[in-house]
Amino acid sequence: MREFDYIIVGGGSAGCVLAEKLTACGRHQVLLLEAGPSDRRFWVQVPIGYGILFHQKAVNWMYNTDPVPGLDGRVIYHPRGKVLGGSGSINALVYHRGQAGDYDDWAAAGNDGWSYADVAPHFEQLETPPQDDPGAPHLSVTDNSADFHPMGSDFLEICRQGQLPVCDAPAREGTGITPYLTTTRDGQRCSSAKAFLRPAMRRRNLTVVTGAHVSRISFEGKRARSVSYSRNGQDYKVRAGAEIILAAGAVGSPQILQLSGVGDARYLQSIGIRSVHNAPHVGRHLQD
Repeated sequence: MREFDYIIVGGGSAGCVLAEKLTACGRHQVLLLEAGPSDRRFWVQVPIGYGILFHQKAVNWMYNTDPVPGLDGRVIYHPRGKVLGGSGSINALVYHRGQAGDYDDWAAAGNDGWSYADVAPHFEQLETPPQDDPGAPHLSVTDNSADFHPMGSDFLEICRQGQLPVCDAPAREGTGITPYLTTTRDGQRCSSAKAFLRPAMRRRNLTVVTGAHVSRISFEGKRARSVSYSRNGQDYKVRAGAEIILAAGAVGSPQILQLSGVGDARYLQSIGIRSVHNAPHVGRHLQD
């Protein structure tokens, strides 16, 4: 069984950044497993292609919810990226920071280091390379206001007349109406795959496997030790010397945990999965 120091499950927005950071020192052997294909596809790279990717099975899980009681029983379409870069490779490229109050709420709930004051420097680092290292991996957050359509200016004026909060210059944070920023570079999409993973793939200590469908994580006691996955009809198992990091998204990560025996023990046992750790909230409470 092949062994790596770190195994990252999911090559999406978070997984690509993790792969770059963990391999930067050169000491760690890192494996990144992604269920989807490479992001080197025309419609992924061309910004206008997001309308096509919205319903393209090759790069999109194309989930549908169960009927939602609060929405009169309707089934809601729930697109999720299945490609290097994750949903950041199929979305509409609009960039805006989360609300400061949300981060402060996380910190107040006991998550030290997650207040807005704590995370703001990381946003800055993500958006703009340091002056002493302009080639450092970063998202290209682009101001497109020079190409702002006249209808957009009219819309801002109508909002201003309606006494809504309007910011004429593109804003990275806050609530209101503003021209949006995009994650583009040289007219093409700049996902975390392009910004972080692509440069890191030149390193000899990073292995990236696409088309890898993870079926479970195996434990020794309470410690995660190995990952089982299939690719092109073949089954594989790889071992982690240090850590297994789940970065498979809001749907994929809890699914893999449950398949691995981490979740509501009573529910898992009812469907024939041996419980490794009883965590009743895994697989519940998704809000979108």
